[in-house]
Amino acid sequence: MTKTQAKPTPLDLGEALSRRLNPELRAVLEARYDELVPGFTDTLIEFAYGRLYAREGLDLKTRQIATVAALTALGGQTGPQLKINIEHALAAGASEKEITEVIFQMAVYGGMPAAINGLNAAMEVFEARAA
Repeated sequence: MTKTQAKPTPLDLGEALSRRLNPELRAVLEARYDELVPGFTDTLIEFAYGRLYAREGLDLKTRQIATVAALTALGGQTGPQLKINIEHALAAGASEKEITEVIFQMAVYGGMPAAINGLNAAMEVFEARAA
């Protein structure tokens, strides 16, 4: 008789994926938010990474580029999340050129100020990685 392995939970999938993109993400989120909102980190990792980013149908690089585009179009208030997701897009295999092009494309949808803010965020990430 053979045992079947249990299907990974969305939290398991999210843990593996978030570690791949940013090994320190869990610790950073826990330190910043879990005292204020208990369970915040598990909720974010399970939902965003385990239920959305882990879905079939789009590869991870495409999902991360879409995230960068959406955060850019939403505007300046998303700056911190945009920088993190630019890092994640790079970790998923996107090039700096692909990231800057998708950010510039968002000038049509979010306006030129949103694109400029997005390009500034990208430049900060790229410069920090080069240092």
